[in-house]
Amino acid sequence: MGLMDRFRRGGTKMRRPRGKGPTTVRSSDSADARHLTEWAKSRRGVEGFVEPRTAVTDVTIMLVAHDGEWTRRRVPSVEWAHSFANKHGIPSYDAAVVGYPARMREYNRRKKESGS
Repeated sequence: MGLMDRFRRGGTKMRRPRGKGPTTVRSSDSADARHLTEWAKSRRGVEGFVEPRTAVTDVTIMLVAHDGEWTRRRVPSVEWAHSFANKHGIPSYDAAVVGYPARMREYNRRKKESGS
């Protein structure tokens, strides 16, 4: 009996486990804020790209350094992300509007080519 035969005969029904939504999204915490602060202080030319909430992830901020190195963490809200950037003297942009900088894609390409 094939998988599709089970559905045609009304046999085994596939069910979602009880108490589980379609996705489980971890909320941001103080460790995320600490990481962002330390990362921004240890690099130069940092810019922030605020990513809106999606069906899969919460609001995030991606910090990109002058050389394209980047990090991403969940944040409590879009407002929090822009406030964080302002507090640390980092220009911030809405990623859905402006996109991501070419230096980030180049950094990813270099890392991939070097095998690390």
